[in-house]
Amino acid sequence: MRVNVYRRTEQDGSLSYMAVPEGKIIPSEATNIDWEADSWGIDLNEETDYLEEFSIAQPTQQIASKGYAITSSQGNANRRL
Repeated sequence: MRVNVYRRTEQDGSLSYMAVPEGKIIPSEATNIDWEADSWGIDLNEETDYLEEFSIAQPTQQIASKGYAITSSQGNANRRL
């Protein structure tokens, strides 16, 4: 599966990420937040349990249930602006 990744800066300066299947738009429940494009056309191994670069746990399961996968609030990515 290929995904597009968006990011937002949290109050503490850490980054959160949202992965959306390529060709899909950001779901309506997430559009009220200022997401910026980060990476396009990332190959997501559907067997992976953790997308390390973006600190996204269970990405395939999240996409199946919500239409997108998002960084855990307990494990924001180490990348900072």
